[in-house]
Amino acid sequence: MDGDEDYLPLSALQHYLYCPRQCALIHVEQQWAESRHTAEGRVLHEQADKPRGERRRGVRTITALPLAHAGLRLGGIADVVELHDGPDGEQAFPVEYKRGRPKAHRADEVQLCSQALCLEDMLDQPVPQGALFYGATRRRTDVVFDAELRRLTLDTIAATRAMLDAGITPTAEYSARRCDACSLIDLCQPRLLQRRTGVNAWLARQLKSDRNDNGNHEGGEERGTCDGN
Repeated sequence: MDGDEDYLPLSALQHYLYCPRQCALIHVEQQWAESRHTAEGRVLHEQADKPRGERRRGVRTITALPLAHAGLRLGGIADVVELHDGPDGEQAFPVEYKRGRPKAHRADEVQLCSQALCLEDMLDQPVPQGALFYGATRRRTDVVFDAELRRLTLDTIAATRAMLDAGITPTAEYSARRCDACSLIDLCQPRLLQRRTGVNAWLARQLKSDRNDNGNHEGGEERGTCDGN
């Protein structure tokens, strides 16, 4: 990864936490497949990704705002950044649009927190919180960028960069809840690859067992010969 390409896409962090293999398929192997869920998500993002700005009731809203963090070599586009009027000037408040519902894992929060890190670097001001808007519920969920979330985000940035720099796609590990909802399941083929891995592991165990049995058998014959003498 050289020059501008060395900038890690913000979206890669969400992909990595959801599934490292999915992240590698998209960002290393440049694979992609559309599904109903990704199509719905794309349409939802298109509503926010048209660059525009407006002011209403003390809040200036900017959509499709390019973001970058020079120190972390991180970049992407924020769906929406709200600038709230305050006693010390405008306060940035990132909003990320998602198709589904709030999730048990923290992948969406990490992606949003990475936007906050970029805004802090660009604006030289703290960004303490933001929000996730979920299309299925039509509600915003506020997210506080506390020390724990910031640490998780920085750890994820480091892990994602290491994997992409290595250029290695992790092996498949099938999980019904995760894989069946993934648009890349036909490209990834996690059940087939896991089955092959299982067969290979079984064959390796059988070969090792056969070698051990042959070794024990040969050793027994030698001891028997010695006892006979």
